[in-house]
Amino acid sequence: MTAMGRAAKVQLERRLESAHHGARLLDRKQHLLADQLERLQRRSETTQAEWEALATEAARWLRRSAALDGSARIEAAAPQDTATVVVRWGNAMGVSYPEDPQCELPELPAAGGSSALSYAASVHQGALLAGVRHASVQRAQLLLAAELAATRTRQRAVENRWIPRLENELLAIRRQLDAQELEESLRLRWAADRTTADRNAGD
Repeated sequence: MTAMGRAAKVQLERRLESAHHGARLLDRKQHLLADQLERLQRRSETTQAEWEALATEAARWLRRSAALDGSARIEAAAPQDTATVVVRWGNAMGVSYPEDPQCELPELPAAGGSSALSYAASVHQGALLAGVRHASVQRAQLLLAAELAATRTRQRAVENRWIPRLENELLAIRRQLDAQELEESLRLRWAADRTTADRNAGD
C-alpha cells in the first residue's frame, strides 16, 4: 500500500507540475493576444477614420455629380464587373486572422460626364479600398478577442479548479503516507521494545 501510495504521489506531483506549466503558457498566450488586440484596436481606429472620411467625400461628390450629370450618366459610368477581394491570412498564437487584404478593382468605363463624375468614381474606389481594410481589421479583432476569452476561461479552469484539485489529492496522499510511515515506525519500535523485554526476562 505504501509503495502504491508513493507511486501515486509521484504521478500527482508530475501532473501538478504539468498543470502549473500549462497555466504559465496560457498566461503568456493571454498577454501576447492582448498585446496584438491592442495594436489592432489602434489600427482599427485609423482605418475607420480613413474609411469614414473617404465615404463622406464620395457621397458629397456623388451629390455634385447627380446635380451636374444626372442619374443616367452616373449609371453609365458604373463599371460592369464587380470588385474582388483577396484575403491574406496572418497567425498569432495559433489563431488565423485576415490581414493586408488586396482589392482588385474593375476598370472604369470612359467618363462621359463632368469632372465631378470622374472624381466621384475615383473617390468611391478609394472608399471601397478603405472599407475593405477596415473590415479586415474588424474581423481580425473579433477572432483574436474570441481566442483571448477562451484562453482566459481555460486559464481560470486550470488555476481555480484543476490545480487546487490536484493539490488536495496530493495533500491527502502525503497525509496518508505520513500516517503509514508513523504507524510502521511505531510498530517497529514496539517490536524492538518487546524483543528487548524478552531478552531481559531471559537473563
